[in-house]
Amino acid sequence: MRFLVWRLKHISDNNFLLIVASVIGLTAGLAAVTLKTTVHYVQHLLQQNLDLTKINYLYIVYPAVGIILTIMVRQFIVKDTPGHGITRILRAISKTSSRIRKRYMMSNMLKSAITVGFGGSVGLEAPIVVTGSAIGSNFGQFFHLDYKKRTLLIGCGAAGAISAIFNSPIAGVIFAIEVILTEVKISKFIPILIASVSGQLVSIILLGEDVLFSFKIVDSFSANDTPYYILLGIVSGLASLYFIRVTYFTEDLIHKIQQPYGRAAIGGLALALIIFVFPPIYGEGYESILSLLKGNEVKFFSGSFFYHMAEQQWVIVSVLFAIILAKPFATALTIGSGGSGGVFAPSLFMGGVTGFLFTRVVQIILPSSSISASNFTLVGMCGVMSGVLHAPLTAIFLIAEITGGYMLFVPLMIVSAISFTTISYFEKHSIYTKNLIEKGDLIQYDRDRIVLSLIDLKKIIEKDLLTIHPDATLGELVDLVKKSKRNIFPVVNEKNELEGIVTLDDIREMMFESDKRDKLIIKTLMSKPPAFVSPQEKMQSVMNKFELTQAWNLPVIDNGKYLGFVSKSRIFNAYRKKLIRQTKE
Repeated sequence: MRFLVWRLKHISDNNFLLIVASVIGLTAGLAAVTLKTTVHYVQHLLQQNLDLTKINYLYIVYPAVGIILTIMVRQFIVKDTPGHGITRILRAISKTSSRIRKRYMMSNMLKSAITVGFGGSVGLEAPIVVTGSAIGSNFGQFFHLDYKKRTLLIGCGAAGAISAIFNSPIAGVIFAIEVILTEVKISKFIPILIASVSGQLVSIILLGEDVLFSFKIVDSFSANDTPYYILLGIVSGLASLYFIRVTYFTEDLIHKIQQPYGRAAIGGLALALIIFVFPPIYGEGYESILSLLKGNEVKFFSGSFFYHMAEQQWVIVSVLFAIILAKPFATALTIGSGGSGGVFAPSLFMGGVTGFLFTRVVQIILPSSSISASNFTLVGMCGVMSGVLHAPLTAIFLIAEITGGYMLFVPLMIVSAISFTTISYFEKHSIYTKNLIEKGDLIQYDRDRIVLSLIDLKKIIEKDLLTIHPDATLGELVDLVKKSKRNIFPVVNEKNELEGIVTLDDIREMMFESDKRDKLIIKTLMSKPPAFVSPQEKMQSVMNKFELTQAWNLPVIDNGKYLGFVSKSRIFNAYRKKLIRQTKE
């Protein structure tokens, strides 16, 4: 506390943010390096005795073992819930004021190291982004920073993580802004830039050139290939759509198995069979993509049934197409059955295979064409990533940076833009935001709905309304009127069930007639409320009910039991307070 007081006196908020951003970037970078090194060490231990020229039956064992170990770690050590990591970050920003629990600074690293190390068909990027974001959030909480600054530091952690793991500082910044912080102001770029550069410095010092994925461009861009790139953009958009739809379908299917270890066994076995038939799907798949980029199809098919047929054109085309079809199933099975990882690397892998297959098909149809397989593989990675993540700028700059130059910048922009446009026609939201938006847990670009979502209905329920039994007399109600400060009287039976309401206007004319006080029964005077509200209901739905009924007060019912009333005026007051607070922050 003394340090916080000293800081407020001697360091301005902006300067302090820059200092904290650099520390977060360094910490996220260190976490990224640690995770990458650990995973590759585990993979080396498991694969050092494999004969790449033969079929390896250990591919059936490794992924399932990894998923089961991940579940055990989740249940007995880190004690968190499964799911897509970046989705969890977006939900925290939207619903919990950018507060992320401390355990997420380590839990995703540990789980993904096991899952990916044992061959789970997912990537390390999402877990390390969650780790970096959790680091940023907890720094903000420790220094008692407000919601906007905590959110900014989450972006700093994400940028530092991506920058370190790919050695790509610009892509790190753009990813943080395009995917994590959708409403960041230009003035807030500087902390994110500093965090991203700090993460990259850690990666350069500790890893040098040994980053997650890198490739130097060998063929220059030819403007004559533009029609092919346009067509690849459409193909990439459709491949992205296939990836998202299959991923959601498969995850929903595997989640129908309620028992965690049963789900892990069935999902792990299905995943193992896919990897056994198509070994390139094992793990992140970056080594397989590098084999395609270098024109080494034989190495790409190592350890599979097709190894000795890898030079036959029809085998290459058929197997590559089958891998594209199988990859989303493998990714969804890994995550859905209990593994930990993200769709960042799978989208890059699928894009690379799509781009390489595209060149093969073009060469078969037009033997005289001389399009570059490596260029189209790289641009395909950009296209599918742009579509799956709905992040065209991140995809462009990531591929540009990991290839060491901007020679392909024009085709990257063409394919990324067309792929994004294509998938946007079918899917308005990214794979990270689709479920959140459908459930109402994430609201983008709508300030009114954002402020409404911050209001907790349970906190504004009014319980000071005096209730009356349906069999009571008008006289008893008149006695309540003398005590009450409200003009609504809920009619509640002995089971605490709301049967109706009586308003002061309903009895105003007869309440002074003494001969009716003992004769009239409340249930003959009451009326049904125009609508009911649940305490779990979204505020947008509540406001819609107020608008449709034109009421100023609505009863709150939970499992048939009366809780109280919610008033439009109380909601307006809460809305105004939230709006003022957001404006100040």
